[in-house]
Amino acid sequence: MKSFDENIDDTLLAIEEAIDATGEDIDYDTISGILTLIFPDDSKIIINRQSATEQLWIAAKSGGFHLDWSGSTWKILQEDIDLETLLSDLCTEQLNEKVTLDIVLD
Repeated sequence: MKSFDENIDDTLLAIEEAIDATGEDIDYDTISGILTLIFPDDSKIIINRQSATEQLWIAAKSGGFHLDWSGSTWKILQEDIDLETLLSDLCTEQLNEKVTLDIVLD
């Protein structure tokens, strides 16, 4: 079983690959384990690990989200929303056009 940090690192890489695969005008930068998605209007989505709670945190225009590992993906457990759905919706909102991410986690 992967450690929390290995899982997060793999997730951030999978998000980068999913962004690249869309062909959309979304840039990204990873510094010190924090992935920042940058949109043409200079808005951002920040994706970060929260080691104390072993959660993946996402900050976007529409708010902050805390995701827990469900065994196969990251989810907002109370609402049963997975990372792929949430991040696709957030990117769609910030880009003002439909974005569908295919985030492949091992």
